[in-house]
Amino acid sequence: MTVVLGCIADDFTGATDLAGLLARSGVRVSLRLGVPETAPADVETSSFEVIALKCRTAPVEEAIAETQAALAWLQAAGAERFFWKYCSTFDSTAKGNIGPIAEALMAKLGSKQTIYCPAFPENGRSIFMGNLFVGEQPLHESPMKDHPLTPMRDSNLMRLLEPQVSGKVGLANRLVVDQGVPALRNRLAELRADGVAHVVIDAVANIDLTIIAEACRDLPLMTGGSAVAMPLPSLYMADGVLSADAPKPVKPALAPGQIVLSGSCSAMTRKQVAAFAAGAEAFKLDPLALAKDGAKAAADWLAQQAPETAKIVYATAEPSEVAAAQAELGVEKAGKIVEDALAELAVQARDAGVRRFVVAGGETSGAVTNALGVKQMTIGPEVAPGVPWTWCVSADQDIALTLKSGNFGQEDFFARALQMLEEQ
Repeated sequence: MTVVLGCIADDFTGATDLAGLLARSGVRVSLRLGVPETAPADVETSSFEVIALKCRTAPVEEAIAETQAALAWLQAAGAERFFWKYCSTFDSTAKGNIGPIAEALMAKLGSKQTIYCPAFPENGRSIFMGNLFVGEQPLHESPMKDHPLTPMRDSNLMRLLEPQVSGKVGLANRLVVDQGVPALRNRLAELRADGVAHVVIDAVANIDLTIIAEACRDLPLMTGGSAVAMPLPSLYMADGVLSADAPKPVKPALAPGQIVLSGSCSAMTRKQVAAFAAGAEAFKLDPLALAKDGAKAAADWLAQQAPETAKIVYATAEPSEVAAAQAELGVEKAGKIVEDALAELAVQARDAGVRRFVVAGGETSGAVTNALGVKQMTIGPEVAPGVPWTWCVSADQDIALTLKSGNFGQEDFFARALQMLEEQ
């Protein structure tokens, strides 16, 4: 099948977010974890191909190489339009990786200009005059200011982007977007004539995203959060390059068994963990204890739990606790210890008969899916905007997996996700 849009995401939760929104159209969406080792000619491809990478906080050169490999695979699959997906809170450092990857992809595609629009109004992410808001808070005043890996201390996307790229950065503001597609196209042309390669675009509502997608749908490369890609399927259908060819996904028969694994320390995940743990068996991981003794205590605890018991293993903690662990172990080591433990426990749970996995946190999701050997996912129903259930295979067993970005979902997300699965 001809690939209409090839997408690359910088983490696994972001990839399921994007795939879930594209799948709302009813069009077949294939989500692949990591750059496939098999050539496109030897696999069945879909109209929308999403490749999930784990490159958000990887060294810049490594991240660029991996995304270029993903681009090459998608080009070989026939894609001519591409989407670079990152978090709706623009998670990055002063060095990248959002800007450097976008610039590297542009170079490969011969593209002179691309856009940046991480807005996701359904989840409270909006951009006004180039400034990113989380709900009513500027990004730098939101809980993202204390993110353990990518603390966001500025809300202005142009200022965040400029140190990451070599080309000029500009803005198409909300007043332009409100005037509609022709006005936005004219603004992009003006900026392009002025040598501006990287354009931040304001969006505060879904109608803005529709205008942006329509104005930019023929660009070789679009970049942003998942929401700006959501209107693309209907636009491609109107253009006659895409047809709704996919039946609704069918949930596989699953044996009983459930577990929640949380490595995210976001403000919302802290609330979600507290809400779920109040009515479930719970084990809290301590990075310092893991560094000293490994995950044996958690593994012993998990071995005592029946597969069908509601249970959660989490490293979710307050910012002060995270900072203390990072001070003792270092930022990278503290995170890796937790990821490795949760990945090990996920495999143990699967081998004990658990078939329903709810995973919170982008880095955690990458570690867990890698450990479970998941290579491809079928997108199922959304639990919350941008957070779908997926069906996949691990060790020849059908499993259900939902990967949740830290701040997505309501306080009852974990319980609601598991209840939804039973109702399907």
